[in-house]
Amino acid sequence: MELKTMINVTKIRQDFPILQRTVNGKPLVYFDNAATSQTPKIVIDSIVDYYTNYNANIHRGVHALSQEATDAYEEARIKIQKHFNAKHSHEIIYTSGTTHSINIVANGFAALLKQGDEIIVSALEHHSNIVPWQMLCEKTGAILKVIPMNEEGELIMSEYDKLLTANTKLVFVNHISNALGTINPVKYIIDEAHKVGAAVLIDGAQACPHVKPNVQELDVDFYVASAHKICGPTGVGMLYGKEKWLNRLPPYQGGGEMIAEVSFEKTTYADLPHKFEAGTPHVSGGIAFGVALDYMNSIGFNEIAAYENELLEYATDKLLEIDGLKIYGTSKSKTSVISFNLEGIHPYDVGTILDKLGIAVRTGHHCAQPIMSFYKIPGTIRASFSFYNTKEEIDALVEGVKKAKMMLS
Repeated sequence: MELKTMINVTKIRQDFPILQRTVNGKPLVYFDNAATSQTPKIVIDSIVDYYTNYNANIHRGVHALSQEATDAYEEARIKIQKHFNAKHSHEIIYTSGTTHSINIVANGFAALLKQGDEIIVSALEHHSNIVPWQMLCEKTGAILKVIPMNEEGELIMSEYDKLLTANTKLVFVNHISNALGTINPVKYIIDEAHKVGAAVLIDGAQACPHVKPNVQELDVDFYVASAHKICGPTGVGMLYGKEKWLNRLPPYQGGGEMIAEVSFEKTTYADLPHKFEAGTPHVSGGIAFGVALDYMNSIGFNEIAAYENELLEYATDKLLEIDGLKIYGTSKSKTSVISFNLEGIHPYDVGTILDKLGIAVRTGHHCAQPIMSFYKIPGTIRASFSFYNTKEEIDALVEGVKKAKMMLS
């Protein structure tokens, strides 16, 4: 029996102004959600409201506008804390996004690691969860090890077990692969790392649109995410860190807000979370981040996951009916991302034709070149689905791919 979604997609689509537009004279079909989600009007309105009614710098002002902005910004931090089930609101650090969050941790551990220490990443990582750790190894003499993957796009856990030693200090893995949609066994990864005394950072950028991570249940040391993947604005994200770890790490930047006392002889740092929040923050972005989480929670993450899985299964079946089409990343545990190629045709050429039909997909290596090297391909066509997409849009994608194949073969 076919699963019937509890989501009213027609009503939801009315919340997103951009979904009403056309591209190249065709209705927009937006399947680049893994790069950035679209923004509902309620989130856009919250940004406009801030700049229209109470635009001011926060924390330091005694005037009314500053106090209103401070209250709204800190209330949003509490929303983020509750959403991720952090123990304390000061364990939530506002950042410019996932990349910034990862670099804060990598920079901090440069003061804690020594030559011969080992850190582990996975073969499924985005470049932003590879390059900072390579830079960290260059600074400290630590050794980078990699959890390998298999043909299905899954991490090989038996190999991970072998990599863990008493020298392992840090493990960094994404929750969900941006290139393949694979959902990694992060609870197992965290638990095994803790057995050898290693800390764990989970890159949640791709997971947060689809699941609601519980950082205390995971017992993760650091968890990072970007608002723009979760119906929020660009340029804002969060770093969750256990209080004990955030207290151990040195500040990432020096400046206003992150200090307690400054003299030319000595500076003392502010308490959490301000120790990591130097300078004037993205105030409207932080507020809008909270509004975006409210919006998605009003729909329900269980409902979102069920519907997106329905879209994934439908799209997979329809695309595989096309001769010469190969899907990369076939794990049974995956989210609504399909990376595929047409035999003998460059993915960029397919993406260009789809764009002429008003269909937005991503082509290339998706900032995950090691995955493409594993499959010996230059890149893929990636269609990534969100809860505001429809089966009719998937039908348009399938017809577009067929047209591209006919034109390019």
